[in-house]
Amino acid sequence: MATFRAVRIDKTETGQTAKLVDFDESELMDGDVTVRVEWSTVNYKDGLAVSGKAPVVRRFPMIPGIDFVGMVESSTHPEWKPGDRVILNGWGVGETHLGAYAEKARVNGNWLVPVPQGMTGREAMAIGTAGYTAMLAVMALERHGITPDRGPIVVTGAAGGVGSVAIAILSKRGFKVIASTGRLQEEPYLRGLGASEILDRKELSAPGKPLAKERWAGGIDSVGSTTLANVLAGTRYGGAVAACGLAGGMDLPTTVAPFILRAVSLLGIDSVMCPQSVRREAWKRLATDLERGKLQTMTNEIQLPGVLVAAPAILDGRIRGRIVVKIG
Repeated sequence: MATFRAVRIDKTETGQTAKLVDFDESELMDGDVTVRVEWSTVNYKDGLAVSGKAPVVRRFPMIPGIDFVGMVESSTHPEWKPGDRVILNGWGVGETHLGAYAEKARVNGNWLVPVPQGMTGREAMAIGTAGYTAMLAVMALERHGITPDRGPIVVTGAAGGVGSVAIAILSKRGFKVIASTGRLQEEPYLRGLGASEILDRKELSAPGKPLAKERWAGGIDSVGSTTLANVLAGTRYGGAVAACGLAGGMDLPTTVAPFILRAVSLLGIDSVMCPQSVRREAWKRLATDLERGKLQTMTNEIQLPGVLVAAPAILDGRIRGRIVVKIG
């Protein structure tokens, strides 16, 4: 039986270890589609999984990686045939099901979506779960009736993956974007993506009042905790905030004031188990609403062994934008 390169996480007495290994194809889990993986990416959750900083991995041994693009090698699923190019985001891959940091993956065909026409595999993974989540957040704000004429949108964690893609999409859609970041040296980068204003994250990370000055019509938050509480407190009447991350913590030290005095809505964004109809709409929108030049600007490329270095770096906030992992 053939072997292939993969990053494998093993449980140890003190935690876990992650290393590059030769993985036996016979050890792949059940699935009706086998994919030759070409590209993956590094998201914040991947950093948590590889480093063991949070209990993301629930099965050992595990191949981490929650995203991939590749070519179908074999399939008994009615929608997919050999040669089809497919994307996978989420569904527990890299957590409970062997994941993307490998030259092969075997998965449930119901988890896959087609690579949009005209989009390369590299571009799809430059977007990855972070960018796809940003698109879901934009769509949620739009469904709530948030339009450019309502006012600016604040994006927290602006220099990260979700933030970078969100800024690029929102600016193309005509929104004024306020980019909140702790890396003020990234101002030229953020303005290049379309940010109109840069906000020092210190203004949002310290405990604030239940209600603050109304500054924005909505927000996209990947930080959580006190930052999200302050974003809600500064949201205009009838506005909405899409919450999709917890880089700053899982708690939410807020009050009901923004909700009952300003009719602010908190919109939860889940990319892992998102229904197929919504995720396909998001990928269709990403093919048209995200400028490829801006995507290239925010993207760096690494090889599969580089995942072991990139994982702690993304948790430390040392990664700007997006990383693509060349695998096959």
